[in-house]
Amino acid sequence: MGQCLNVLPDRLMVGQWPLKPLIGVRIPVGQLDMNDAIFLQQAIEKAKESVAKGGFPAGAVVVKDGEVIGEGISIGNILHDPTSHGEMAAIRNACVAMQSSNLSECTLYASMQPCAMCLSASGWASISKIVYACPQEKVAKEYYGGAPVEMVHYETLERASLEVVKGWEDSLQ
Repeated sequence: MGQCLNVLPDRLMVGQWPLKPLIGVRIPVGQLDMNDAIFLQQAIEKAKESVAKGGFPAGAVVVKDGEVIGEGISIGNILHDPTSHGEMAAIRNACVAMQSSNLSECTLYASMQPCAMCLSASGWASISKIVYACPQEKVAKEYYGGAPVEMVHYETLERASLEVVKGWEDSLQ
């Protein structure tokens, strides 16, 4: 079993501050843990459900202690919601089921390699492991695309925004 660096975009990092780069491990056919295979197959079934409903062919499940606690399909095109990916829906459902945004003892199973948004959400939810079936390089590039975004820092209002942040931080103490 060989390690694969940069399975994900070079600069994409998630996790607790300070951020740390992700390292992927490829598991050869026939060496997948049986439980991982079962849950990954469930994610693929969610992808089939997504297609049947007119969505994108991606699905996901979140598992904790051997039980599915969240599942999702990719129907952003139907909902007119670019965040409605299978992984995002599964994470949202799992957080509701757990009554927490901390999924640190959970595994996300995805039919396709998660995009940057879904990977970031996994990091924010502290998901400890992601297992996926179809790697990004096996499908069309536009599935992982998006338009370039211009980010503008408007310094004139920085202080006003920072006051809100500081006030909120003070209220937590």
